[in-house]
Amino acid sequence: MVTETFAASSPWLLQRRVLPQHTDHAGVMWHGAYLGWLEEARIEALAQAGLAYSDLSDRGLELPVVSLTIDYRQALLHGDLVRLESQVLPRQGVRLPWRTRFVTAGGTLAAEALVVLVPVDLGGGPGQRRLLRRLPDDLAAAVNALERGPG
Repeated sequence: MVTETFAASSPWLLQRRVLPQHTDHAGVMWHGAYLGWLEEARIEALAQAGLAYSDLSDRGLELPVVSLTIDYRQALLHGDLVRLESQVLPRQGVRLPWRTRFVTAGGTLAAEALVVLVPVDLGGGPGQRRLLRRLPDDLAAAVNALERGPG
């Protein structure tokens, strides 16, 4: 169960609608579709904090997921409008934890996720991954902005 509390800052917001490609044959949002929305929310928030994810990738830096927990509380259905509320929690060493809540248009919490990322340098070539113990300056500045929240 996802139980960590949100940081005091306002969440980063992303709004999505459940479309046919997100659902199973019964019109219920498929569990794998949540993962794509979680990634979209992170990439959009990072861009709003002043750093394009593509800039990191171009330099051989990635933020792979090392842990993922999703608690499903209410089914999301085809046509539902959903607000993703994401917050970056305090860093845990090299770990960058994100909490995201999936909230229906009526204000009901449908799901809650905790995703943990780590910074990795892929610059050594294929199969040459190096965990970064210190964030590059631009990524550190963006993570600090993400922790403070928007606006």
